[in-house]
Amino acid sequence: MTEIHLTELERQLGYSFKNRRWLEQALIHSSYAYEFPLQGPSNERLEFFGDAVLSLFISDLLMEYYPQAGEGLLSRWRASLVNARHLAGIARSLDLGGHLRLGRGEEQQSGRRKPSVLADALEAVLAAVYLDGGFAAARGVVKLLFQASLTRLEDKASLQDFKTLLQEYAQKNLKVTPTYRVVTATGPAHARTFEVEVWLADQPWGRGQGKSKKQAAQEAARLALAVLEKD
Repeated sequence: MTEIHLTELERQLGYSFKNRRWLEQALIHSSYAYEFPLQGPSNERLEFFGDAVLSLFISDLLMEYYPQAGEGLLSRWRASLVNARHLAGIARSLDLGGHLRLGRGEEQQSGRRKPSVLADALEAVLAAVYLDGGFAAARGVVKLLFQASLTRLEDKASLQDFKTLLQEYAQKNLKVTPTYRVVTATGPAHARTFEVEVWLADQPWGRGQGKSKKQAAQEAARLALAVLEKD
């Protein structure tokens, strides 16, 4: 990784490191650290810490941007901002994949484009900023990178896909994928009412009704999210 590349990344982050070793470590994938152990540790510990850093600052910024929003809405918004797909998109805007140090195998498997690798790297970079510059510096970088997404949250259309939100929440926090089961279908063929249940692992978490299976599944996912957020 050349000084020019690191300087460009710092410019995009809006932050200049006092100790660039933090940034360099954030860009070392575990596959590279395994093949070249003398180059330093991987970014896995930073990614672990960065997950908490990101959650804290996104929560803080949501409270600032939307002082009237309730806990349930704030939780759904946060989930939509910190999921791997969204983080990978921000990482791509920084060309973070181009800055990563990958092992040969990961390189051959297009690791620079993998959403999970990019999302983890972004979290590691945010942890590096925090460790190098402290609370205010890290909050500033998160605000810069997520500002466009934060200001779009009032678009109600972006909040209606409760199935996606539930899947992202369940996979991140429970390590399971939701499944949906049609419980009943009543009424004439032209005016059916469906009842769908959503299961996480081996138990149901929500049951919704709708004029279509899709609508009923969305309602079931919405109810399941409400229960999970309370728990």
